[in-house]
Amino acid sequence: MFRRLFWFLTGAATGVWATTKVTRAVRRLSPDSLAATAADRALETGARMRAFAHDVRAGMAQREGELQDALGLTGGDPARRPQPLELEADTDLPAPRRGLTYNAYDRKDEN
Repeated sequence: MFRRLFWFLTGAATGVWATTKVTRAVRRLSPDSLAATAADRALETGARMRAFAHDVRAGMAQREGELQDALGLTGGDPARRPQPLELEADTDLPAPRRGLTYNAYDRKDEN
């Protein structure tokens, strides 16, 4: 009698456990749940990308300050700072051709 009761309770507990697992899996794999999960992950990825971009900008600003200090471009007399080079306006360079691009696959090989 106790053996039958033990196996009955074991079967009932296993059934409840399996039903709970299947119900959770069905809920997790429903279209609404998948869409919500994708949206959450997209938001997390966006936040990580923003943090990365912020870190990159901060590093760039720090490095730019270091370079300006090393080259003597910050502080001091503005007249002693090196001035940027100016290009001559009278150059004989041809105007750029617009709309034409080179595509290696359009080239016809002569065999």
